[in-house]
Amino acid sequence: MKNIITVLAAALFLYCTVSYAEELKPVQLLQPQMESGKPLMQALKDRKSVRSFLPKELPLQVISDLLWAANGINRLDSGKRTAPTAQNLQEIDIYVVKAEGAYLYDAKANLLAPIAAGDLRKSTGTQEFVKNAPVNLVFVADMAKMAGMLDQDAIFYAATDTGFISENVYLYCSSAGLATVVRGLIDKAELSKAMKLRPEQNIILAQTVGYPAEE
Repeated sequence: MKNIITVLAAALFLYCTVSYAEELKPVQLLQPQMESGKPLMQALKDRKSVRSFLPKELPLQVISDLLWAANGINRLDSGKRTAPTAQNLQEIDIYVVKAEGAYLYDAKANLLAPIAAGDLRKSTGTQEFVKNAPVNLVFVADMAKMAGMLDQDAIFYAATDTGFISENVYLYCSSAGLATVVRGLIDKAELSKAMKLRPEQNIILAQTVGYPAEE
């Protein structure tokens, strides 16, 4: 009996240790570096889609700058963003999917809030490269924030507003020497379940970001 209790205790300790190790914690982002990168006109000249990425992880400063450029708060007094939205509804959320798990970008707190532990990158798209790229962004429209609109208008503006954010990502990546491509080939039902989305949250697009692979 003593041996059984010892084995059970050891197993419980191991389970707790593994569970704790797998627990996803919030990530406090850094303040964006406003002086970095290429000038806008050069970034526009170099903007392109790339589908070949190194598996090298992006530094925290790069992720912080990327998310701020995508849809961060650029007017603290009003809370307005770097990307416009219809009626300033700010209905588009950015989910950040990395090797260790999925996070929600909280622009107000400037942090990544944990959503789901585990590598969900392969669920963010059907292309082969998504599972090894360091970051996959998933743009999700919270249709509950658009309840006052006609359905067709809500769908149109959610797609349009996502486009603004995606282009901000493109321009940041061009400026910072990163590779990116926006994607629509997603198993949305599978990914919605993995990211624990509510029924009124709709996945619009995904976008892969990383260092370009050598050609």
